[in-house]
Amino acid sequence: MNEDFPMTERTTIAVAMSGGVDSSTVAAMLAHSGEAVVGLTLQLWDQTRLAGKHGIPDAPKAGRCCSLDDVYDARRVAEHLNIPYYVVNQQERFERDVVRPFVAEYLAGRTPIPCSLCNNHLKFDQLLQTARSIGAGRIATGHYAVNEYDAGRDSGRGRWILKRAADPAKDQTYFLFGLTQEQLARTLFPLGRLTKPEVREVARLHGLALAEKPDSQEICFIPGGDYKQFLTAYLEEQGERLPETAGELVASSGEVLGRHEGIFNFTVGQRKGLGVSSPSPLYVLQIDPVSHRVTVGADEELATRTLRARGLNWISIPGLTAPMRVRAKIRHRHEPAWAMLEPAGKDEVLATFDEPQRAVTPGQSAVFYDGDEVVGGGWIV
Repeated sequence: MNEDFPMTERTTIAVAMSGGVDSSTVAAMLAHSGEAVVGLTLQLWDQTRLAGKHGIPDAPKAGRCCSLDDVYDARRVAEHLNIPYYVVNQQERFERDVVRPFVAEYLAGRTPIPCSLCNNHLKFDQLLQTARSIGAGRIATGHYAVNEYDAGRDSGRGRWILKRAADPAKDQTYFLFGLTQEQLARTLFPLGRLTKPEVREVARLHGLALAEKPDSQEICFIPGGDYKQFLTAYLEEQGERLPETAGELVASSGEVLGRHEGIFNFTVGQRKGLGVSSPSPLYVLQIDPVSHRVTVGADEELATRTLRARGLNWISIPGLTAPMRVRAKIRHRHEPAWAMLEPAGKDEVLATFDEPQRAVTPGQSAVFYDGDEVVGGGWIV
């Protein structure tokens, strides 16, 4: 690995510029350090595409990522830094690899995580391809993560290691578990050892007008943040309808409590909008995509000791061949919990937690840590 991707290699760096303060600061840091830098923006989604349909806002809300305004902001930063800048249209691939799988997962009663899909299947892969086409051998992004090469790993063959960022509140390694060794070898994360306030201060020092720009909070292609509105509007645009997945709403005891209008209206752990009254709060425990049954129960029934994950990618190790103690993270805001991780068939692992975990949700990512290192991750099934 070290011979294929020498650490001393210095080539032009393509910075993935989203128009936000983080990626803009990365471009400024690298440009002012004397690196040869070019800015790249991936145009992923037309924010006006579904506007006005089924309650979707006509104008994008503040706090959205990847809007036309963000492209303008990125271009202005590139001009301020006097670096070349390109916009690369990837809307067709984004729809194929991120939006359509997102829709399919929700309709199947799972809860997808599009940011990981986008990173794993589009952003880093496409950025590296585009970078090479314009003579850039490396890319840099504004993700909060640390990337290091350990020549002694893997019996001396060497391995790239992904570590959690210095700022726990901003750490984004949960969304990066799918990066390959080749992608890690060609990627820089200059913000990994900085806190968000420090990043904003660096932006001010470099004279960036967007130093105070708020962070994006929403899924970039879900206008208004309402995925049910999006599903309806998107399928209608495609000449399709929401599938008939109405069924029974049942208690964990098997008692039928009522009926629901479709499994896509629910996610594991959901409390509001269940459509039934109860003297004590009820939560979604399970969604059956075959029978269309949605099982509800008390909060304590959400707890489970195990999860299975597949579609695995390993980072700090070449693969899992024996049980391993890890801390497993099952949601972006979940505090990683101690678990025993073991192989469970082809491309599948079983994680058994020391303590029961709440609302383990099919479709989400499970990412496994050894200290600050990302061991690897996969998709909860």
